[in-house]
Amino acid sequence: QVQLVESGGGLVQAGGSLRLSCAASGRAFSTYAMGWFRQAPGKEREFVAAITWNGGSTYYADSVKGRFTISRDNAKSTVYLQMNSLKPEDTAVYCCAAYRTPYSASAHTATQVSWYNYWGQGTQVTVSS
Repeated sequence: QVQLVESGGGLVQAGGSLRLSCAASGRAFSTYAMGWFRQAPGKEREFVAAITWNGGSTYYADSVKGRFTISRDNAKSTVYLQMNSLKPEDTAVYCCAAYRTPYSASAHTATQVSWYNYWGQGTQVTVSS
């Protein structure tokens, strides 16, 4: 069993920044890829960013490329999402997720909801215009 707890969400003006954190417990965090997803009201959950188990590769949705940065600290069992130049369309509940198998994550599977089997409760990010 894995527990994921997000923090760092809030209300920010357009152009501002936020840093989300996701603390993990219950499994060998350092051997699994991690991802961030978001869901806006009335929309499906969508991929935001992912990072491989050792941080060697990162993947981003086109909509956040150049603005968001995913990173991880395996010693602290924590994954981060630095969000800069925020836009009103970034408003959503942001959830972190743990990949279902150790060490593996490809550029394709890392973006797919079905490849993650543990999810946090989410943290609300609201960007005002």
